[in-house]
Amino acid sequence: MIARRLFTRPFRALISVLSLLLAGCAVLPQGAGVALEWRPSPNFDERKANFVIIHHTSDDNIAQALGTLTNPLRAVSAHYLIGRDGKIYQLVDERARAWHAGQSKWGNNSDLNSSSIGIELDNSGQEPFPEPQISALLGLLADIKQRLGIPRANFLGHADVAPKRKTDPSRYFPWQRLADHGFGLWCEPPYPVPAPAFEQKFEPGSELQAFGYDSSDLPAAIRAYQRHFARDESAALLSEDDRALLHCLLMKSVALP
Repeated sequence: MIARRLFTRPFRALISVLSLLLAGCAVLPQGAGVALEWRPSPNFDERKANFVIIHHTSDDNIAQALGTLTNPLRAVSAHYLIGRDGKIYQLVDERARAWHAGQSKWGNNSDLNSSSIGIELDNSGQEPFPEPQISALLGLLADIKQRLGIPRANFLGHADVAPKRKTDPSRYFPWQRLADHGFGLWCEPPYPVPAPAFEQKFEPGSELQAFGYDSSDLPAAIRAYQRHFARDESAALLSEDDRALLHCLLMKSVALP
């Protein structure tokens, strides 16, 4: 009698569905929550990322980082984690949406989680990034760029896409070295002299926004820009050199195919 009460028809149906799923015999598609008939078509592609967002973990060691990024209660993840020794861990399938960028914006893209690969570097944020780690990162970026065709300008830091909330990767991160390998933009002085029209019409918020930054909080956008390209986040305003650098970066971004 007890067994009969437990295995009611709805319960038996649930067990059957779970058994099929666990056995890999059935895959339930994600779709509309209304009555419909599933007729699978072979004509589709998997979604692929178009950005790479780089972070530092703010942890003291790789064990702490792994604990955070794999803890269901923390609800945070990344596709890859690279240790100080250069060991690479993959945590999320590249085709899946990892939870690393949060509320973010770059240009017209306001959901970077859905369009990016997230890479965490085991680093406290108060220390240089060791050579084995950066070397491993460069190898991983080269592989990702070759496979996914991610544009050069779309290799960014967490602070670039979330300037109001984030500062990672820190001012210690070697953005110029990445740009030298084709990951991200960079300009070295002497910068090209901006046209008089550019200088006359220059407005920091508009120019930073044209480059990609969310300038709704202008001081935060300026700090993020300076942290990335000048390794400084102390100035509240853009200097003449900052403006010339931004002009150079804008010219490079427009010139890219």
